[in-house]
Amino acid sequence: MHGYSRLGNGGATGRSVTATTTPSPPSSPRLRHSRGSGKSNSSPGAGFAGGGGGGRGGGEKQNLVERLMFVIIKVVLKRRGLLLLAPLLYISGMVLYMGSLNFDVNLKNGGVVVRKRAAPGTVYRSPKVFQKLWPYMEAERNHSNNALMTAWNPKWHQGWKPCGISNNSEGELSETNGFLIIEANGGLNQQRLSICDAVAVAGLLNATLVIPIFHLNSVWRDSSKFGEIFDEDIFTHALKNNVKVVRELPSDILEHFDNNISSIVNLRVKAWSSTTYYLQKVLPKLRQMRAVRIAPFSNRLAHAVPPNIQGLRCLANFEALQFSEPIRMLAEKMVDRMIKNSSQSGGKYVSVHLRFETDMVAFSCCEYDGGEEEKREMDIARESAWRGKFRRRGRVIRPGANRVDGKCPLTPLEVGMMLRGMGFDNTTSVYVAAGNIYKAEKYMAPLKQMFPRLETKDTIATAEELAPFKGHSSRLAALDYTVCLHSEVFVTTQGGNFPHFLMGHRRYLYGGHAKTIKPDKRKLALIFDKPSIRWEVFKRQMQDMLHHSDVKGSELRKPSGSLYTFPMPDCMCKPAEATHKDGGS
Repeated sequence: MHGYSRLGNGGATGRSVTATTTPSPPSSPRLRHSRGSGKSNSSPGAGFAGGGGGGRGGGEKQNLVERLMFVIIKVVLKRRGLLLLAPLLYISGMVLYMGSLNFDVNLKNGGVVVRKRAAPGTVYRSPKVFQKLWPYMEAERNHSNNALMTAWNPKWHQGWKPCGISNNSEGELSETNGFLIIEANGGLNQQRLSICDAVAVAGLLNATLVIPIFHLNSVWRDSSKFGEIFDEDIFTHALKNNVKVVRELPSDILEHFDNNISSIVNLRVKAWSSTTYYLQKVLPKLRQMRAVRIAPFSNRLAHAVPPNIQGLRCLANFEALQFSEPIRMLAEKMVDRMIKNSSQSGGKYVSVHLRFETDMVAFSCCEYDGGEEEKREMDIARESAWRGKFRRRGRVIRPGANRVDGKCPLTPLEVGMMLRGMGFDNTTSVYVAAGNIYKAEKYMAPLKQMFPRLETKDTIATAEELAPFKGHSSRLAALDYTVCLHSEVFVTTQGGNFPHFLMGHRRYLYGGHAKTIKPDKRKLALIFDKPSIRWEVFKRQMQDMLHHSDVKGSELRKPSGSLYTFPMPDCMCKPAEATHKDGGS
């Protein structure tokens, strides 16, 4: 059956066509005239007429593309050899496309291997960065402008002075409401935190404080008692006008509990409890039973407390808690030796709190450059110290995410590169405060290469001098604490109680400025992931980081902050304020 074309012109109305043999009908005269005259047609249906163009708009572009494709196909068909390029064109296109989606495409064994590219900052590439930058560091050795001499800008030092220390008159303390016994757990500075808060609570409750008991921690494994780490006489004397301190419970009180401290009721106090809670819940029990015990006593008092109670914290931490005489004597010798070794820089030295011990690396769940052997060792370490914790259902370990989020401990290599980039040259004396470094021979080598004048407690003190402290991690930490306290620059690399207390103590001693480099580890993760980075760019980034630490050196305590890290304004004030405050005390 035949049909008529709805697009045929009047001269062809009597002509029949079939679907298979008849060519397409010609365009209408009106459309042909429009194309020939170069005038565009504004009729809504013109653009659909017989596939022809509606002026010089989209139809012409479509025709151009069609013609181009026709030419290409025609050339390819005529020259069949070009078909051999098709696989290459396909692979090239795939490489470009995958590259835009963070995929790496490689040819291997005649096939294509596609791997997702690691996000920036998620992989440990610091050794490659060091390999690139080391020649430039060598070129600047023995530099005349050592950053050690100019690290801290005086304009950021606001001249804060110690004040606000609670100090009652020389009169007798009022009759006690009872005896407070606390157990301090954790390492050196966790114990320090518990002791200072216990002094504050004892003052709040008008209680007599029994010298704190140190709980043997399964991680620190230090059996030292209070008097073996801190000086009991100095502690008691410094607090005598504010809080009464005794070494042990009186015999009549102890007999009341069958001579067994464990029989004394242990009050389960929630973390960060307010002063109101202690006055309403603990004080009545204290008066009733004449002695109460709080164990554990870590973080059991809120940061925000009345000024007089904050003053007791200041007094305890910065004045009353002094290390025992054996620790003080050796620590002073170590500081003197560091100053003597730093004669080329005016007796100034850098101290670094390096947290790259096996347990810290394992706990961080970060990966370095040790491959399968490192993974196996870290799995064993995690299971040994935190049995089952990292294998719980739903627990996912993401080393790359940890690194880019700034949660990975800095390696000795990274610390060294950072300091050299900041301008500390190879003549700088560096003291490293640390435990047993993971694979120390491998990881410490580049740091020693960058800073030949590197010391630790094992090199600055003799084996005989350290012998009484071996096996006692808190006493060894006290030595590190003292040497770091008196350095010109302190570098913290991983957080924790040690640097937090040290920064606060340094602010207390150095006019309110911590003189501490606190690196932005998120930025460092990205910078250390650029093996092609230029030395000038690297230095600029590191010096900006040093400047930021300088500006932040004199921060005031925020409502949620700890005065052990930020002693202003609770424990310190400006000179004019100090005169007024001291005159009124």
